[in-house]
Amino acid sequence: MSIIRLLTFFLFLSFHSNCFQVSASSSPTSQTLDLNRPEYINPKFPPSTLSTSKKFEGSSNLVHLRYHMGPVLSSPVNIYLIWYGQWNPSQKLLIKDFLLSISANHRVAPSPSVSEWWHTVSLYTDQTGANISRSVVIAREYIDHHYSHGTHLTRLSIQEVIDNAVRSAPFQVDHKNGIYLVLTSNDVTVQDFCRAVCGFHYFTFPSMVGHTLPYAWVGNSGKQCPEVCAYPFAVPGYMGGSGPGALSPPNGDVGVDGMISVIGHELAELASNPLVNAWYAGEDPTAPTEIGDLCEGLYGTGGGGGYIGQVMRDRGGRTYNLNGRRGRKFLVQWVWSPVKQACAGPNALD
Repeated sequence: MSIIRLLTFFLFLSFHSNCFQVSASSSPTSQTLDLNRPEYINPKFPPSTLSTSKKFEGSSNLVHLRYHMGPVLSSPVNIYLIWYGQWNPSQKLLIKDFLLSISANHRVAPSPSVSEWWHTVSLYTDQTGANISRSVVIAREYIDHHYSHGTHLTRLSIQEVIDNAVRSAPFQVDHKNGIYLVLTSNDVTVQDFCRAVCGFHYFTFPSMVGHTLPYAWVGNSGKQCPEVCAYPFAVPGYMGGSGPGALSPPNGDVGVDGMISVIGHELAELASNPLVNAWYAGEDPTAPTEIGDLCEGLYGTGGGGGYIGQVMRDRGGRTYNLNGRRGRKFLVQWVWSPVKQACAGPNALD
């Protein structure tokens, strides 16, 4: 479950990169610029003393992540997408490309890839030894552009949105393989959104939906709090506005690019703790510290203490750390590895 970090100031440090390679000319000392090679940067966003984020920054002796004997998503995962509010086609395609990149092989997306990032998630097992599935597909989509439950949602009314969707053919109840992903557009306010959460996951109540179904919600913060939920693509208002910050989003959409990392965070936790009785740290299942929470704000090697870690920047100035299908690039936070006992990602430099 995402925890809000409020930034007190923003400092963009100098970056380093070696973007030159030896030319194949007759002179062994001549150099040419490699225009296809990204540069590496490690910007710093000092955390606020008011932040409640549990950022252990790879220190495993502070982490007591335990398995509580519940199920994980070991069967092939079917995502049932619920688009709530007004979404343009390019935004929907961007999010779907990220989701479909989870199962993409190396021929579809070069390393470091979204699929390699999900490999860390797949290392978690249930009590039978079955791993989280590496097969993730979009099974169905439901469009609720008429705002069936208004433009303000609570945690309970989000379950009513899901109930409304599963009662509409060909959307369906999928007990075995299904997870339900509710995405709200930038004009929809949600209980605790921007104040305490950027997204969350839980399971539906049979009294409301008729079934117990794992689900997640993520909102588009583009017009409401990009400086909070589209980190690190926006800066706080008191630093000169709530528009884009020093890091340029990889797909040119601050709100949706910010959503991508939150979606990844919530899906990783939903897969490893779908009924809130599997993998988490702490003794309170109503407020668990999960595999995404442990690495919140870390995107590459050298992260911690406010640094987001080594990430890449392309010729257009767009920042990313993962490659996806159809040439897409994404910036997605790392997750906790049960093998390394540390935060991990495929763009690691060590």
